[in-house]
Amino acid sequence: MADDAADIGAGEVEPEALREPAPETLFGLPVTRSHGQVVLFPSREEYPALLATLHEAGYHQVVDLTGVDYLVHPGRASLPTDVTAERFEVVVGLINHRERSRLRLRIQVPASDPRLASAFELYPGTEAMERETFDMFGIVFDGHPDLTRILMPEDWIGHPLRKDYDSGRIPVQFKGAPANR
Repeated sequence: MADDAADIGAGEVEPEALREPAPETLFGLPVTRSHGQVVLFPSREEYPALLATLHEAGYHQVVDLTGVDYLVHPGRASLPTDVTAERFEVVVGLINHRERSRLRLRIQVPASDPRLASAFELYPGTEAMERETFDMFGIVFDGHPDLTRILMPEDWIGHPLRKDYDSGRIPVQFKGAPANR
């Protein structure tokens, strides 16, 4: 019995068994799975329209929105081959209560322009989450109604969860403790 691969000549159609399976997509975006959860990878440009589509599809609640700085971990795994890894990533978790399903979005955000559209118009509960991500990572959410610091003092310089942020040292002062022993 001849090998099927050897029988394929120029111009012949490749047998189904030898074809690479098409990558899984959902809403036209590449899909991976992490801990049983579907993960989508929209670009920054696709993100606002995807949020509207997901809202219409029943994903009415953002349960989490945060940033990640991959400065010291550039070789991270689990990105589809057609997604370009950037220093920053915004991770958004959504839930569809009717279907009892969760969905995670991972949006790559370049260090040279750390901006992303705000989800606030469709998901007002993201107001504080976007402020925290701005405060800690310096990612700007365009269209946010009050993008000010939420955890750090207004006059704080820098973004403490960036991997290149100098942690420094602030001396702790205890009231009533002896000055020196």
